[in-house]
Amino acid sequence: MSSPRIAVIGAGPGGLAAARGLQVNGFQVTVLEREASAFARWQGGMLDLHAPTGQEAMRAIGLYERFRAVARAEAQEMRMLDAVTAELVNHEQPAEDEYYAPEIDRGQLRELLLNSLTPGTVRWGHPIDGVTAEAGIATVRFTDGTTEQFDLVIGADGAWSRTRPAVSAVTPIYMGTTLVETYLDDIDTRHPELAKLIGPGSLAAGAGGAGMLFAQRNSGGHARVYAELEDIPVDWAADAGIDLSDTEAVRAYLLARFEGWHGSVLDLIRRNDGGFVNRPLYVLPVGHSWRHVPGVTLLGDAAHLLPPHGIGANLALIDGSDLAAALAAHADLDEGVRAYEDVMLPRAKAAGEADAEIAVLMDAEGYSVNDVRQYFNERMLNLAK
Repeated sequence: MSSPRIAVIGAGPGGLAAARGLQVNGFQVTVLEREASAFARWQGGMLDLHAPTGQEAMRAIGLYERFRAVARAEAQEMRMLDAVTAELVNHEQPAEDEYYAPEIDRGQLRELLLNSLTPGTVRWGHPIDGVTAEAGIATVRFTDGTTEQFDLVIGADGAWSRTRPAVSAVTPIYMGTTLVETYLDDIDTRHPELAKLIGPGSLAAGAGGAGMLFAQRNSGGHARVYAELEDIPVDWAADAGIDLSDTEAVRAYLLARFEGWHGSVLDLIRRNDGGFVNRPLYVLPVGHSWRHVPGVTLLGDAAHLLPPHGIGANLALIDGSDLAAALAAHADLDEGVRAYEDVMLPRAKAAGEADAEIAVLMDAEGYSVNDVRQYFNERMLNLAK
């Protein structure tokens, strides 16, 4: 029997994990990606892949050892500073054999997944306008007006998924929080004081209700910096009369917002090597689900968009590996999709419920990042059973 026509929309971690899993199990698959190439844009900071989710997914699709070869266990270190005094208030250093949540650059993870696929699997420069399904046949509409039909379309196209409307009318909701991102390059040579401040992993600093500053070391001497602005309208820059492309104006705004913080902490945004990128945070309602539609399903942020607390990529990866395994385990394509959704949707609901409890843990004095990670995963996996 000929292989079913399967398309994955989106070449992010979850979509590529699904494609890899499908190919391992003998399926033919096409990945449709709007970006022009694998190098069209910077892929972002680093991800911590958790043992029971992200790492388990990498095992399932046969890429765990390749992941281990690239991942940085030392980057699990976490430093928390008092933003006014710059004093270290909590310092988590991983044991030599600690491998619960090692870090990997997003770009490295994407490259690893891409290199595992059959050449030509990803069709770059193919943005879609939408997907419809009728009688188990899904039609993909491209932005150039052309269409193509598949037996199954997997929407792995993120928060603003163009696939999601085929199964759900729900759209993301702004959280009231925005991250303003920037970066430091060649940090050990050009910014040695900041390299020492951040350490090999992540740094967080906060004071009162002004917000937070975060920094994380990436590979190759890079570091990403994020200013978290809480209880702020989504169009805050326009309200303040700021052009987001004006680096000096954005910097001045941030320095004023964090006035009174220690100079060494503020140097994270005073001495950045590039402009600032505005990233308002959106979520889907906890428990977002849909009535099964033959021919279409979702994974990752397209299905269950959560705050950036370190679980999103892990869920996307395990969604992708689970979907591939479910399709391989069922002779009927639609039965496989139903089996996947029966596992994924309760797990996503459990993840959302657990995420709502994280804030309580994070407000507790002396909380441990690893404790939060493990609590999250235990709650999510137990609730999904």
